[in-house]
Amino acid sequence: MIDKKDVEYSADLAHLKLSEEEKELYTEQIAKIFDYVEKLNELDTEDVVPTAYTVPMKNVMREDKVEESLDREKSLANAPDKKEGQFRVPKIMSE
Repeated sequence: MIDKKDVEYSADLAHLKLSEEEKELYTEQIAKIFDYVEKLNELDTEDVVPTAYTVPMKNVMREDKVEESLDREKSLANAPDKKEGQFRVPKIMSE
């Protein structure tokens, strides 16, 4: 069973700031989801064939072939910031 501490722990991992009302609400909602999954576990699935898709699938991948790509100058033409033939982007990770 899930409790408020589990919700707080998960929120902390996701760097989410939750109010007390949100913690209570999410604890209740997740508990209902887990209860439903437990109810599904009661179903007899002995003769049910496992499926990955509910509709027939065919291979939708294109043939892998070598084609000419954009040259570097065209690729960087509209870049807001570039350096030494590469895109420059803001640093997003801290030490």
